[in-house]
Amino acid sequence: MRNRNERGRWFDAAAENIGLPNLAPHGLRHTAASMAISAGASVLSVQRMLGHSSATVTLDVYSALFEDDLDEVAERLDSMRTETGLRDFYANRKIETLG
Repeated sequence: MRNRNERGRWFDAAAENIGLPNLAPHGLRHTAASMAISAGASVLSVQRMLGHSSATVTLDVYSALFEDDLDEVAERLDSMRTETGLRDFYANRKIETLG
């Protein structure tokens, strides 16, 4: 809603009707971005969704929300390594190199 008149015409009244008189459209934008990140959206997806000029802009605003994903990424990588046998491959390779 780029036109302030639209907000005054219907948005504020709708927000008040649901018991959130101080709700602003921009707050909904942040909520949508936060929910997308929690659902696993990539930085580029969130950037496109919000219309940011670059992923850097998105990360400047929402980087703290992506930090929680690092533990999950580490767990997935560890799981993939175990499933593919890469752990054993590299362990054996190190022994061969040293021996």
